[in-house]
Amino acid sequence: MTASQLAFESPELMDPAAVDDIEWAVRLLAATPTHEGRDRELLRQWACRADEFGSGLAPVPSTAHVIERDGGLERMLLARYTSRPPMVELYTDTLTLAEELVDARGWRAWYPPGSVRAAALAHEAVHAHLHHGPAKAALKQALGHSALRLGPLHVPGHVAGAEEVAAHAYARTVCGLGRSTLLLTAALRAALTRPGREK
Repeated sequence: MTASQLAFESPELMDPAAVDDIEWAVRLLAATPTHEGRDRELLRQWACRADEFGSGLAPVPSTAHVIERDGGLERMLLARYTSRPPMVELYTDTLTLAEELVDARGWRAWYPPGSVRAAALAHEAVHAHLHHGPAKAALKQALGHSALRLGPLHVPGHVAGAEEVAAHAYARTVCGLGRSTLLLTAALRAALTRPGREK
């Protein structure tokens, strides 16, 4: 769950909540390598489909071992999933800053106490689900992107960043959040990169 890809444009620097969840998803896709110069409406279409796919997933149990540690602020990470061995690294320093931002911005109705941690874990659990098994192919089908087309036959293509959008939508839904954690990661990025902040 990374904040490093989300870019702010001027008035959103002061009020990232003025940008809706789908627009943050579009911006995440636009900032993902391979999408430079892609049509914004195509990115919006993919963002909507990935969001719908993620929010429609059934709850996914996490079997990964969870390790809590510091060091997320330097890397702009709340959590990270690794598959070998299955493990979720949960960055407590970034979680603490996220909770402070929720309070400072008056977003507690969207992110109840403890929900940021729960959303980070849900987000990473669904990443594991999307990397292995039929969900990965189902997401490709849902996006409708073709890597290869031969007459009526087509091979569904991978859309870089779509799994991330789907994971944010899943976390929003299963944790009952009022807004996607994409908003929170964008606000974290602004907080971590503001002028004068010591690295």
